[in-house]
Amino acid sequence: MKIALLVCDHVADEYVEKFGTYVDMFEKLFPNFNIQPYFIIDYFFPVVDDYDVFICTGSKSSVYDRDPWIPHLLELIREIDSKNKKFVGVCFGHQAIAEALGGKVEKADVGYLIGVHEFQIAEQKGWMNGVSSYHLLMLCQDQVKILPENSTILASSEYCPCAMFTVGNNIIGIQGHPEFSQEYDRAVFENRLRKVSPEKVEKAIESLNTPHDGALIAQWIERFCALS
Repeated sequence: MKIALLVCDHVADEYVEKFGTYVDMFEKLFPNFNIQPYFIIDYFFPVVDDYDVFICTGSKSSVYDRDPWIPHLLELIREIDSKNKKFVGVCFGHQAIAEALGGKVEKADVGYLIGVHEFQIAEQKGWMNGVSSYHLLMLCQDQVKILPENSTILASSEYCPCAMFTVGNNIIGIQGHPEFSQEYDRAVFENRLRKVSPEKVEKAIESLNTPHDGALIAQWIERFCALS
């Protein structure tokens, strides 16, 4: 498979030495994938016909922001879908799927979700492992409120009703960060989220003692992408 990584943000300079770039994180998450990065945030876009699979990263931007690269990304997603290529959206990428294909993304009523959260499986697919729930690192304030047509919710939680969904058989969105480490998640939310209540931050820090299932989610993604 030829795989393009659509990079929608940069790791802050003070974190790169310790945690690596987003490209490093996804290459570590998918050691079996040969990934070609495209820095969408810097307006470098792939030719759709050149790749079989597209993975879209998270971002500190929102899909409804006015950054000039965002409409281009949404159009790219529509082209990928029209050509029945595989597309995997992570956090911002998950939200971009909805926004591109007729859904709606808004700021969540519950505010930021940070730390490790548990999600319940709503529907099993053949490429999943039959588990009833999973844990995943979160760092988001936006959520998918309206799904595109032909969508199926696969996982949810009390505070995140659309935690994982598919569109048809070629697109999957995951509201969470399988590529993050606990240490990186904490560093970012402690630095970035000054408006989050101390109680929420304390609870998030506590949650980081719970192992997360990023490796399991990566397995699911690999199997999903391998399907014809």
